[in-house]
Amino acid sequence: MSQWNTICKIDDIVPATGVCALIGEHQIAIFRPRANDEVYAISNIDPFFKASVLSRGIIAEHQGDLWVASPLKKQRFRLRDGACMEDETRSVAHFDARVKDGQVQVRA
Repeated sequence: MSQWNTICKIDDIVPATGVCALIGEHQIAIFRPRANDEVYAISNIDPFFKASVLSRGIIAEHQGDLWVASPLKKQRFRLRDGACMEDETRSVAHFDARVKDGQVQVRA
């Protein structure tokens, strides 16, 4: 059974950036694309290179969806579900994320 894990204060994440958190054995990339309480969480592991880098990717909007581009070879992963734009067989795990009482929480 999954539970909500408090990660940090929303103000600890600069808008338009991501951070990495360790929940159990999962490295999770948490993104705050705008200066509000909207947050997303996906696996931090780039599936093409098995590297822990997605939290350092660049956030961009494409056709109404928010994506993060891996800093390695720029493959893009959709923040709402972890789908890979370039190769649907290489998608990453997605986690529910929210802000409650000013705290970022991820369910994992």
